[in-house]
Amino acid sequence: MIRRIQRMALNKVEICGVNTSKLPVLKTEEKEELFRRIKEGDEQARELYIKGNLRLVLSVIRRFGSSSENADDLFQIGCIGLMKAIDNFDSTLNVKFSTYAVPMIIGEIRRYLRDNNSIRVSRSLRDTAYKAIYAREGYVKKNRKEPTITEIAEEIGIPKEEIVYAMDAIQTPMSLYDPVYTEGGDTLYVMDQISDKKNREENWIEVLSLNEAVKKLTDRERHIIRLRFYEGKTQMEVARLIRISQAQVSRLEKSALKTLRNYLR
Repeated sequence: MIRRIQRMALNKVEICGVNTSKLPVLKTEEKEELFRRIKEGDEQARELYIKGNLRLVLSVIRRFGSSSENADDLFQIGCIGLMKAIDNFDSTLNVKFSTYAVPMIIGEIRRYLRDNNSIRVSRSLRDTAYKAIYAREGYVKKNRKEPTITEIAEEIGIPKEEIVYAMDAIQTPMSLYDPVYTEGGDTLYVMDQISDKKNREENWIEVLSLNEAVKKLTDRERHIIRLRFYEGKTQMEVARLIRISQAQVSRLEKSALKTLRNYLR
């Protein structure tokens, strides 16, 4: 699969019958117009929007190059994630569609891989877990309250450590991109609820350092960095916006990144 995806990067391969070299690229104005029509129920606009974002699916499935799954299968699953993202995206939230869609596509692929490559649990662990479940249900019916792990262990005559281990083993693995809560297209994922306390202070210092480093750039370099890495625009889009060539944008971007790296060392 790795070779298949490397060839995809050259845009000269067919995947699921789609010639990746001929995939359309939508301009910002086209995206906005198509999305307006989608909200009005225009199915043709939805199809065009899907085709215009298939490159996004291709970029995501490259992350799963180490997987043994067929690239065609991952592409189809990724397209399902893309369609879900289109159906649930709220354009009023001032968030780029790609920023919203990528976690949806990744989550869909991860669920597929999880469901098709389930971790094998030994028969003895399953038996222990099921005994514990039945013992809990019986205790709740009899006493109308939840039992402690010690009470379950005494009921079935198995050490509580083994019960905890067995119960953990039969749990369904959870992806960081699994949705926890959704309202009006605004989805909260598992990763949104995880806090990295260890690196919080270090990240704060890094942000301050980066802000200081950005001040060392010229006005044009700062503008290019903002457009490229904060607004997610391509070099061609930046070139059109500031009316210089793509080669000039590339040179200025490399110069700016070199300045930032030297300052942050």
